[in-house]
Amino acid sequence: MKKKEIKKLTKDQSLREIQKLKKDLFNMRFKKINGQIQNMAEFTLIKRNIARLYNNIQGKK
Repeated sequence: MKKKEIKKLTKDQSLREIQKLKKDLFNMRFKKINGQIQNMAEFTLIKRNIARLYNNIQGKK
């Protein structure tokens, strides 16, 4: 997600997106163990997006 997209989300939408990204990260860890993962850079992108969403929630208090 881009920063502009994240800023437009409400608090509830951000929380739902965080849950979705955490599930994706969890599944990617298993794929990594099994050697099925293609792009290792996705780990960093997902982690960054999660951090951005948490910052978005902090700013909306």
